[in-house]
Amino acid sequence: MRTIKSFVLRAGRTSDRQQNGLKHYYPKYQLTTEHVWDFQTIFDRQADTIIEIGFGMGSSLAEMAKMQPQKNFIGIEVHEAGIGSLSAYLYEHQLENVKIAKGDAVELIRQCVALSSVAGFQIFFPDPWPKKKHHKRRLVQSSFVELLVARLQPQGFIHCATDWQNYAEQMYDVLHQTQTLANASASPFMVKPDTRPLTKFEKRGQQLGHGIWDVLFYRR
Repeated sequence: MRTIKSFVLRAGRTSDRQQNGLKHYYPKYQLTTEHVWDFQTIFDRQADTIIEIGFGMGSSLAEMAKMQPQKNFIGIEVHEAGIGSLSAYLYEHQLENVKIAKGDAVELIRQCVALSSVAGFQIFFPDPWPKKKHHKRRLVQSSFVELLVARLQPQGFIHCATDWQNYAEQMYDVLHQTQTLANASASPFMVKPDTRPLTKFEKRGQQLGHGIWDVLFYRR
């Protein structure tokens, strides 16, 4: 597994709400990263578990959890502003089907996620690292996808979305070349599924004529 990080931790500012979420609410939703996660114990029920990698401010993840209360969701993020924001939202809306893990997704998935245990992985708008010399930092690489596939249940999915066409093409190529995966669409890319909420970022992009690419593959 590669050791090049797909993210850079910068000393960003956190709002009062985010700081309050981190201090008072994050402990309620925080997952330990010291052992393999047992989803049934964590959520106190047997249900499909979906993991979102890099949830940003958490708005899409929270909306999906509201729309699909029958499913469990785990969000992985490294930035405290997003963790604080999502924690506050979960508490304010009393959502009990979401947990949060702070750390490098590559390390956490390798160490904490059991084989054949996950119903789906979501990677929405990861850092595109647009400069060619930085493409090696992109998260969606063959080695990472192999890590995810091993942890998918049969018929489990990997759903990626990006607004960078070059990255979308790379995502498709990597997933398409993974023999244990099958495209959910007859064409390389698919129309945004209803299960993925439309973000403010996307709405602004659409108004400016920017493209959005969704790629969805299932484990055979």
